[in-house]
Amino acid sequence: MSDKIPIIATGRVSEHARRTLDIVKRFVEERCIPADPVFSAQIDQCGADRWDHHPSVIDDLKTEAKKLGLWNMFLAKGHYKESPGFTNLEYGLMAEQLGKSRTASEAVNCAAPDTGNMEVLAKYGNEAQKKQWLQPLLDGHIRSAFLMTEPDVASSDATNIQLSMKKDGNDWILNGQKWWSSGAGDPRCKIYIVMGKSDPGNKDPYKQQSVILVPADTPGVKIERMLSVYGYDDAPHGHGHISFKNVRVPASNMVLGPGRGFEIIQGRLGPGRIHHAMRTIGAAEKALDWMLMRINDPKKTPFGKQLKEHGVILEWVAKSRIEIDAARLVVLNAAIKIDELGAKGALKEIAEAKVLVPQMALTVIDRAVQSFGGAGVCQDTPLANMWAQIRTLRLADGPDEVHLQQMGRNENKRGQEVTANILKQAETTKQMFAKYNVSLAHIGPKSKL
Repeated sequence: MSDKIPIIATGRVSEHARRTLDIVKRFVEERCIPADPVFSAQIDQCGADRWDHHPSVIDDLKTEAKKLGLWNMFLAKGHYKESPGFTNLEYGLMAEQLGKSRTASEAVNCAAPDTGNMEVLAKYGNEAQKKQWLQPLLDGHIRSAFLMTEPDVASSDATNIQLSMKKDGNDWILNGQKWWSSGAGDPRCKIYIVMGKSDPGNKDPYKQQSVILVPADTPGVKIERMLSVYGYDDAPHGHGHISFKNVRVPASNMVLGPGRGFEIIQGRLGPGRIHHAMRTIGAAEKALDWMLMRINDPKKTPFGKQLKEHGVILEWVAKSRIEIDAARLVVLNAAIKIDELGAKGALKEIAEAKVLVPQMALTVIDRAVQSFGGAGVCQDTPLANMWAQIRTLRLADGPDEVHLQQMGRNENKRGQEVTANILKQAETTKQMFAKYNVSLAHIGPKSKL
C-alpha cells in the first residue's frame, strides 16, 4: 500500500507512517473485511436483544489491533498531546483503508462519533473531564454520542438549536429533544456531548449556545426511539431520538465555559468532516472492486458477451477510477492544509472534500449496483448498505447546500477583482491593436447577396 501513495504526498509521509499504513491494509483486508459478515450475523442472532449487546468479534479485533500498534491513529501529531504521532495526511491514507470495512474503524478505536468527541475533550476539556471521560474513550472501554441536531427546528442553521440550558445553583437544567444521536443505542455509550442554548438573550447569536457533558444514565434522559437509515437500524450503534426532561447536570460538566458552544462545534466538525471523506474514498474503492469482480464473472454474459466486453461498462470503470483518484487528491490536500494551518485555516479545503467525496462515492456505488442488477440492491453484496450509509454524509456535519452557499459567497468575493483585471487586459489589447495597426478578423463565409 505504501508504494501507492500519491506522488504529491510521498515526501510528507514518514517511514513509520508508511510501515503502519502497510499494517493497516493487511489488517483490514485479512481480518476486518472477513469479519464484517460475522459482525452482522452476531447482531442478527440477538434478535430483539440486538440493542443490549455488541458483537464479540469486535473485542477480538480490538485485541489484535492493539497488538499490532493500531490504535487512536486519528489524533493528529502536533495538535494533541495524546497523539500516537501521525499527521492528518498520514491518517487520511490509513482511514481510506478503514473505510473498506464496517468493523475496521472501531477495531482500531478510530470510529465516529468517538473520534470527534475525543478531539473535543482533548482540545477543550479540563483535566477532570479528561480523566473521567477522555481516558476511557482513548482506551476503548466506553463509547459516546454527540447530540446537536433537533427534530423541531432546521438544525442546518445551528443558531436554531432550542434545547434549553438553565443555571440553577451549581447545576444546569436541560429540557428539550435531540435526534440523529449516532451511537446512543450502544450499551457501551456512557457519555453524551450535548449542545444547547444557555443564553438565548445574548445579542450575539453565536454566543447563545454551550456544550455540556451528560452521562447517559442521568435521570430525565430518555431514548424515545431509534431511527433507521433507509431501513437499516445500525444496531447496536443506532441513531437515537432522545428527550431531556429536567435533566440536572453539574456545572463542572460544562466544556470550556458557557457561550463557547460554536467555538467547540466548529473545532469538532472540521476534522470530523475530513475523517468522513477519508473513509469514503475507501468505500468507493471497495465498490469499484466489487464492480470489477462482477463484470469479469464468466457466468454473466448478457447478449452473448461478458459485461467487461460492453463498452458502457468499461466507461463506468474508467470514470470511477478518474473520479476516485481526483477526489483523493482533494482530501489529501485538505489534510495537508489542516496539518500546516489547523482546521480554521483549511475551511475551504475541508468544505470541498466534504461536498465532493460523498457525491463521488454515491456515483461509483450506483454504477456497481447497476452492474449487479437485482443482487446490487439486496443483502447479497455490501453495496446497498454502503450507499445508504454514505448518503447520510450529504447531510451529516452540515448539508452540502450550506457548505456550497458559503463557498460560493467566498468565491464571489473575487468578483470585483477579476472584473477589473479582465477589463484592464481588454484595454491593453486595444492599445496593442493600435500599436500594431491590426484589428480582430472575423473569418467566415461571405454573404452572396
